[in-house]
Amino acid sequence: MSSEPNCIFCKIIEGKIPSRKVYEDDDVFAFHDIAPWAPVHFMIVPKRHIASMAQLTPDDAALMGKIMTLAPKLAAEQGCRPYPDGGFRVVVNTGAEGGQEVHHLHVHVMGGPRPWLKG
Repeated sequence: MSSEPNCIFCKIIEGKIPSRKVYEDDDVFAFHDIAPWAPVHFMIVPKRHIASMAQLTPDDAALMGKIMTLAPKLAAEQGCRPYPDGGFRVVVNTGAEGGQEVHHLHVHVMGGPRPWLKG
């Protein structure tokens, strides 16, 4: 596993910065966002430092598949109601113009009950 010494997410993965862990295995680490945009808001990050989605290669297909199939399972465990009445959103910001603030690939998972939404 590679890490970048100045990357905040690498430091969280290594336990040097505390986080509210959601999930961890050999490949990925998931933790709650410190500034949530929804009642449920966590991020899934690869343990190996990958700067952004733009740096993915075909060799990363299994890793990204794992992250995307883990997202609904963890969303449900964190309180998102099932589709179609409930649900969640998955967001991956890429690069400065894509709104990426931390340059370690991370997948936001957001959802949960929001009484102000109708439908």
